[in-house]
Formats: sequence, structure tokens, C-alpha cells
Amino acid sequence: MKQNIMIQGTMSSAGKSLICAALCRIFTQDGFKTAPFKSQNMALNSFITEDGAEMGRAQVMQAEAAKIRPDARMNPILLKPTSDVGSQIIVNGHVLGNMPAASYFKYKKQLVPEIMKAYRSLEEEYDIIVIEGAGSPAEINLKKNDIVNMGMAKMVDAPVLLAGDIDRGGVFAQLYGTVALLEEEERKRVKGLIINKFRGDVEILKPGLATLEELTKIPVAGVIPWIYAKLDDEDSLAPRLSRVQAGAGVDIAVVRLPHISNFTDFNPLEQQPGISLRYAGDVKTLGQPDMVIVPGSKNTMSDLKWMRQNGMEAAILKLAAANVPVLGICGGYQMLGESIEDPDGEEEGGSLHGMGLLPVRTVFEKEKVQTRVTGEILQNPGAGDGLFAALCGSVFSGYEIHMGHTTGNGKNSFSRIRTLTNGSTEAEEDWQADGAVCGNVAGTYVHGLFEDGSLTKNLCGALLSKKGICAEALTQDYAAFKESQYDLLAAEVRKALDMEQIYRMMEKQEGDR
Repeated sequence: MKQNIMIQGTMSSAGKSLICAALCRIFTQDGFKTAPFKSQNMALNSFITEDGAEMGRAQVMQAEAAKIRPDARMNPILLKPTSDVGSQIIVNGHVLGNMPAASYFKYKKQLVPEIMKAYRSLEEEYDIIVIEGAGSPAEINLKKNDIVNMGMAKMVDAPVLLAGDIDRGGVFAQLYGTVALLEEEERKRVKGLIINKFRGDVEILKPGLATLEELTKIPVAGVIPWIYAKLDDEDSLAPRLSRVQAGAGVDIAVVRLPHISNFTDFNPLEQQPGISLRYAGDVKTLGQPDMVIVPGSKNTMSDLKWMRQNGMEAAILKLAAANVPVLGICGGYQMLGESIEDPDGEEEGGSLHGMGLLPVRTVFEKEKVQTRVTGEILQNPGAGDGLFAALCGSVFSGYEIHMGHTTGNGKNSFSRIRTLTNGSTEAEEDWQADGAVCGNVAGTYVHGLFEDGSLTKNLCGALLSKKGICAEALTQDYAAFKESQYDLLAAEVRKALDMEQIYRMMEKQEGDR
């Protein structure tokens, strides 16, 4: 059996990614080898695979739901916005270059062979491919040479389920308007409509569902309730980024940079008992946290200027002087240093003085570092007797994605790391220094470092102990937690959708080819 199904949405954040993840888990539970696919993803949350390729986190999540290893073929094109009108283009896991939006719009059709090569190779290995669209298929200004919505569905002859977001209102108009703007051939491809994120009594919806079916001549495949599964969010519309109020226990504030990347790094911290993690976009919401994290950024120099202009930098410097721990990750690490230089114009060109909290200097380079690593926090006199000294010996794993080279850490290294590719071993010569630590301030290039190992438990335990809170309930098994969330998601979606109808729909599409 070689079947596929595509989930499209009426808008961004309609729930496509999670519905695809749910179907990946359901099909896997039903005994089918299943893989996710999204031809083109625009996101600043990315991941490095075991072979050093970069891909979007949404397809990583879906691969985990399908219980398979993430593979860049599942997301052959990744667009990482560098500004409001341009992006870095990643093709098959590696940088093609930066392009303004208008240039990419004209160029993208040339990438169809790469898309189809990736899709066909997955098709050879898996029984079912679950395909995710992007935005809305009714964005009529973008329909020419479409490669991610109906254009993709046509290329691989996929049946489509169209999802609307009832939580944001106007779901009937969303679905009807989207269908109305489709061309006749595209409308025939839509085999079912989905109402997503519903909270309430479904009986009240039924008259509207009947009218919607009558108007569109397309059946409603199901009403999916609001599911409280704690899984990765894909983009800047993620609800967790709106969480600004401190909760009980330890208060960790993550700076909400304009170009924040890989905020999924912090999801494991959110799950720890007694830890309240929130995002601060200004000095008022930053407040007086127990710890500050400056996250990754796709435009480090621009985001540092933003912090400087809105007073965030001064507020963080004041907190650091008051012995509040500050951790920088990737771009955030670069900002905490003494200077950032961009001689080749990888971002903005020129140079910029940093926040001066760490004795390091960064120079941007053309070559992008993309590798998976494992590491250990070092015992360093520079950490003094503060939080980061308490982390000595903690182990972690993660990945590096950056275009800057940072020097000057020397004896101030935060950790030692080794790559998990290219035949690396545990021999002493295969370890290298990473990051820097100076008192209560530390920085690292490693993303995903809180997902496994002992670092998260030790970090949260030290923060809780400092506030006199018992840390006995802390866990370090984030992988098991995610598995439970995928099962929860699949169970709720299986109840909401008529899976027998969906299987018949896919079989019919396969038979008609």
C-alpha cells in the first residue's frame, strides 16, 4: 500500500501540524509505516538530524509521533526569515543562500525536482505519507507556482482534509470562503472539512455543520476538541509566547526577541514541577525573575539593537549585577559577549559591541555549523559559587546551528562537547570547549540541551533549592512525557474523526490513480 493524505488549513496556526502529528501516531498504531512531509516550511524553530542536515521542528515532532527518526527529506525546503522581506533558504538540509521574498517567489518553481525527489524516496520506504500544507490554499496572491498547498496535492495526487480554527472565530466563513476561492479541480480534491480547537457542546454546532455541507458539497469529517497536549509549537503565533505573568515557584523569564529562534528549547523546563517559564518582550514584563534566558535569534545584531533601544539590555545588566543568573543560548550567547563582527554582511555588516557580560568575541562567517553534540558542564572557577557552579558534571545532548565563531572563552568554558557525527569518539582529543561562564552569567551554542541528560534536573533543582522549595518531584525523562502527549493527541483525534472513512478515502484515491 502506498497512500497519502494532506492536511491544509484556512489560515496559519489552524492546527495543521498537530493534526498531522495525530494522524502519524494513529496510522503507526494501526500498523502502517508512516512518515510526515511538508514541501516548504517557514519557521525559525529548526533541528539538526543525525547526518547534520537542518529541518523544521514541526516535521521532527511528526516523525516522533510516527516513531521514526527525523529526516531532512520530510522537509526539503525550510525558509528561515531574516527580516520582514527576506529569508535564508535551506534545501535538503543545507543552506542555499539568502533571498528577498520577491526573488524566492520567482525562483521556487526550480525547487520542484528537489521536492519530488525527497517525496518519492520517502514513498519507497513508507506505507502512508502524511502531508502538511502551509498557511491557506486560498491565498490567491500566492497561488501561482504553488508548491506547498494545492500545487503539492496535485503533484502527488493527494486527497485533502481542510481544517478551520473555531477558537479564533468565524470558522464557517473560514471554511466556506476557502472552498469558494478554490478552483473547481482543487475543490474536488477536498474530501472533508474539519472544525478544530472546539470547546463546548457539539450539539450546538450541528445545524451549522449541516448548512456548511450543503453549501460546499463537502462532508464534515469531524469536530476536534481543544486538546491540552503539551507538544512543540511551530511558529511565532504559539500561545506559549504570550505567557508573560510569573507563576508560583521559580520564575524563569525568556526574552521574547523579535527574531527568536528555537524557543522549543525551553519546553522541557515548562514541564518541571515548581518551574514557571514565561516570555518577556519588554522591561515591564521582564520584572524580577529568578533566572533570565536570552534565546537564539535569526538576526542577532538586529535583536541586540532592539534590546538596547527598548531598555531590555539595561534591565538584564541590572539583574546580572544583582546576582540573578543569566543564560544565553546561541545568538543569546553571542549577545552576552564583548563584540559581534559581521565582515561579510551575513546579517547586517559592520560590528556591534555586546552586552559585555562574558569575555568572548564573535565573528560571523559564511559557513554554517550544523551538528549534533553531547556535552558535560565543566568545573570552572569562573563560575564562583553560584548557580552554574552547581551544575558541574551535568550531562546533556543537543545540536548546534550557527554562522558565528566565538573566541576568548579559554579557561572560562561553560562545557565540553563532542560531535555525534563524523566518527567522533569519547577520546579526549574529540572533545572541544563550548560557551563561557563568568560568575552568574553563562552562554552556550547548544540548542535542545534541556531535553535529556541530567542538566535540566540539576538546573531546576538548584533554582528550587535557592528559593527553599522541595525538588523531589523533578523528572529528567522528557522523552517519556512526550510519548504520553502523542498518545493523548492521537486518542482525542481518533475519537473526533471517522478513521474508517479516512482510510476508505485514501484507498479510493490510490485506486483512482
